[in-house]
Amino acid sequence: MDAGGSVNLSSSLSSSASSSASKTRSRFPLQEHHLLQRRTSRDNLDRFIPNRSAMDFDYAHYMLTEGRKGKENPAVSSPSREAYRKQLAETFNMNRTRILAFKNKPPTPVDPIPADFSTAANNSKPTKSRRYIPQTSERTLDAPDILDDYYLNLLDWGSSNVLSIALGSTVYLWDATDGATSELVTVDEENGPVTSVKWAPDGSHVAVGLNNSDVQLWDSTSNRLLRTLKGGHRSRVGALDWNSHILTTGGMDGQIINNDVRVRAHIVETYRGHHQEVCGLKWSASGQQLASGGNDNLLHIWDRSTASSNAPTQWLHRIEDHTAAVKALAWCPFQGNLLASGGGGGDRSIKFWNTHTGACLNSVDTGSQVCALLWNKNERELLSSHGFTQNQLTLWKYPSMVKMAELTGHTSRVLFMAQSPDGCTVASAAGDETLRFWNVFGTPEVAKPAPKANTEPFANLNRIR
Repeated sequence: MDAGGSVNLSSSLSSSASSSASKTRSRFPLQEHHLLQRRTSRDNLDRFIPNRSAMDFDYAHYMLTEGRKGKENPAVSSPSREAYRKQLAETFNMNRTRILAFKNKPPTPVDPIPADFSTAANNSKPTKSRRYIPQTSERTLDAPDILDDYYLNLLDWGSSNVLSIALGSTVYLWDATDGATSELVTVDEENGPVTSVKWAPDGSHVAVGLNNSDVQLWDSTSNRLLRTLKGGHRSRVGALDWNSHILTTGGMDGQIINNDVRVRAHIVETYRGHHQEVCGLKWSASGQQLASGGNDNLLHIWDRSTASSNAPTQWLHRIEDHTAAVKALAWCPFQGNLLASGGGGGDRSIKFWNTHTGACLNSVDTGSQVCALLWNKNERELLSSHGFTQNQLTLWKYPSMVKMAELTGHTSRVLFMAQSPDGCTVASAAGDETLRFWNVFGTPEVAKPAPKANTEPFANLNRIR
């Protein structure tokens, strides 16, 4: 488990540089990350300089002077000399000005598909233009003191378009609408650092998991601590997810606890199945199934209707196909029972599951540690973030799993990803202490309004005058 950065944190906000010479200065969180801009090939344009050693100046001089006399300034010659020149030109075929010229006009090519048919086909099925995917991040912010820990979940983007990120023992909020930054909470040293953050569905309340096993609930609008959930876990809480008013927590103790935040006795269910730290938790869109991944290389699917605490086997499916820790989990937005999971450094694969049957639908070797997964809400695409060696984000076309783009810029493993409420922008945070924003999923197409129905009956029939 790698340690996080050691750069000092300051409460005030200003710009900062990232060169080694400026490390003596304090860096400020969620401010623009300044780098020397690399000039692109278009910026390095210059005039053309010919290669003089390859030029024949004698021939060029002849063509500019003597060679032009035959056309523009013909020399006076006798009739016999002119006749001899014409005979010589005809003998050596010197009058031809075109090489490989057709004697007759070439035949017109025959179109195997009638023009009217191809035109009708093109009109009925217009070709969709390929979406442009920017290869560089549109914005980069400093994220000093972010923990370089694969098993934590330190980044989330709420429905109110505010991003929360845990940097050391402090949780910051960044408003994507105006770029304003505020500090939500700094926990005491004996309770920190912060090990997980997760927005509630309403976009105004955020859950904060701590290293001391507590979970705090905060109101972001008033910066007020509402309550602290205690007694559920015995060690740090690294994974959180909401299902309506139920906050599900996963800890290093291997337990998964459903907490009803509305009541005093908040623990309503406990799922037991992992033997090591739970590092991935995701509820399905229906709220009926929960996927959990752990450092024990296990993936569990839990169903609320059958996972009572008294059952001998609580899980619906126990999957042991991964060969490393399972942290990256993502439910498909267009197919409710499709789950994508990603394995750690010893596994490096993305696998797809039918959660009704537990069957593995496909497995793709990505070549590097899979840290996070996000589905495109508007297209059949999946985005994955990775560690060594490229520390890249990879966009895949589903279900072919053909690579559409690879986004680079991070210099350390990309541990965390979060998606904007509109589904277009993705934020990524890495061990290089930067937070980057990528316009990777594009702008969704605006649906065309349906044609107005003609209220007049028999409108399509010809009228009898």
